[in-house]
Amino acid sequence: MLATNQEVIGLGEALIVEGAVPRRAVTDAFHIAIATVHEMNVLLTWNCTHLANAEILGSVSRVIRSRDYEPPVICTPDELIGE
Repeated sequence: MLATNQEVIGLGEALIVEGAVPRRAVTDAFHIAIATVHEMNVLLTWNCTHLANAEILGSVSRVIRSRDYEPPVICTPDELIGE
């Protein structure tokens, strides 16, 4: 299990405060933060509302990179495997 620490909390809060992830999706913001801080290459999800969503990925990446992290690739299993 990946740990939640101050870095994760700070990044998760930033994703919400800066509007990259809606406030109602706080759990999703912290999933992104945990994957990012622990340097995961991919965050695999079926959640296309607030995670694997092309409309928000640019904002999410911008917030993550502004804090000197590299964002994981966020995608669905179908996108990862291809057809």
